[in-house]
Amino acid sequence: MAENKNRDVAASILPLVGGAANVTSVAHCMTRLRLGLADRSLVQDEALKALPDVMGVVEDDTYQIVLGPGKVARVTPEFEELVQEGKASAPAPAAPTADGLAAQGAELRAAQKAKNATPFKLFLRKIANIFVPLIPALIGCGIIAGINGLLVNLHWLPGVTPALAAIASGFMALIAVFVGYNTAKEFGGTPILGGAVAAIIVYPGVANIDVFGQTLSPGQGGVLGALGAAVLAVHIEKWCRKWVPEAVDVLVTPTLTVLISGLVTIFGLMFVAGEVSTAIGDGANWLLENTGIFAGAILGGLFLPLVMLGLHQALIPIHTTLIEQQGYTVLLPILAMAGAGQVGAAIAVYKKLKNNTSIRKTIKSALPAGFLGVGEPLIYGVSLPLGRPFITACVGGAAGGAFIGLFSMLGTQVGSTAIGPSGWALFPLLDGDKGLGVTCAIYAGGLLVGYIVGYLATYCFGFTKEMMAEFNADVDLGESPEAHAEEGPSAPQTTDTPEPKQPAKV
Repeated sequence: MAENKNRDVAASILPLVGGAANVTSVAHCMTRLRLGLADRSLVQDEALKALPDVMGVVEDDTYQIVLGPGKVARVTPEFEELVQEGKASAPAPAAPTADGLAAQGAELRAAQKAKNATPFKLFLRKIANIFVPLIPALIGCGIIAGINGLLVNLHWLPGVTPALAAIASGFMALIAVFVGYNTAKEFGGTPILGGAVAAIIVYPGVANIDVFGQTLSPGQGGVLGALGAAVLAVHIEKWCRKWVPEAVDVLVTPTLTVLISGLVTIFGLMFVAGEVSTAIGDGANWLLENTGIFAGAILGGLFLPLVMLGLHQALIPIHTTLIEQQGYTVLLPILAMAGAGQVGAAIAVYKKLKNNTSIRKTIKSALPAGFLGVGEPLIYGVSLPLGRPFITACVGGAAGGAFIGLFSMLGTQVGSTAIGPSGWALFPLLDGDKGLGVTCAIYAGGLLVGYIVGYLATYCFGFTKEMMAEFNADVDLGESPEAHAEEGPSAPQTTDTPEPKQPAKV
């Protein structure tokens, strides 16, 4: 039954995005179905948002439909299958006219200009595409590591804990290989060559090599070294393809790619990337130990704007480097406070707008996901369209971040063994230097502070008198404010109160 339900969800989405012929690519991340579309104008946004299983939509370089963790991984294969079936049964398209091609070209240019796809943002998207596929393994191994740590502390199942340790640590021991593979794939090279070069970094035999008077250690440079080595391998491979004769290309190009990039990795990148990785770890620890309250407030308060701008993707390699070095990232629990502020703000909006049934229903449906760290429905369906509540939500996130930062200054680190989850879903992945109980208590305290401050800031400062008059009107879900104006003589109209305006619904 579950499989049929997932297929039903996919089937309900497909016609609303223009059908199979309009879909050019299909992928998914932790919470979103990401679609490449030939013609954006064919998408029925409001109808999509009205689907029970759709939490919201986001338009970036791809059209993203928020389905939530777990569900998106099950719906995506069904959606891909429906797209393939639809394209296979579609009739041959009519020959395009010159006017039609010109119109399509104009639309594509306008869409591209609107997206403002700067080189920096495109680069960040490539970086995200390298690390996002690794998140499920990071989560799974992180939870197993947490369970194993609990069993070890309780002295339970001593015959099983070594096996659990091996299961939890195996992926992290070889994460550089996976990063190298994904990097080469993303930058247009042969993925396995990128993985082969990155594997040098974790090979135990590098301990026999001296560079700059220092003996290398396996894993030195970590994921940053693997990323650099794979990018170098891609460039060398492309250079070889230009001049190596086709008859010997299969022998010469892979050999030169691995040899040249491997030597540069051993005698240069491992040392340099190792220094950078160490600096990142030391810098993050110093920042929180010495400026914890201030740093926590900045990180927690600005994370939502960073997500909207797509700049949060730059943090993914930093998280991964910290996890590789210390076993956990001290930044993610602070950044997760942004979601707590968002939840508190949404509850305040629910309390303030007692007469707006539409917004209240949206909040009621989106709050459970918000508590679990899926914030898109609340952001794009509630706080961002309203304006001021988005800012007060950031204030709540800043307060929660400052709370956790305070404990970092006092000598207690709160970290996460994986990236991806947030909110309550982060509890199974928490780790720190003072035991699991203390770590969970501090994180829970940060969430509570974020909820309370986000609520109070929004309730007290999130609405002007004009906004209350505009949004606190009796607008039911599915009705537009204009419908009330068209009800006829039986619906009295006044000029004293402006017509209510309904924000985007999820």
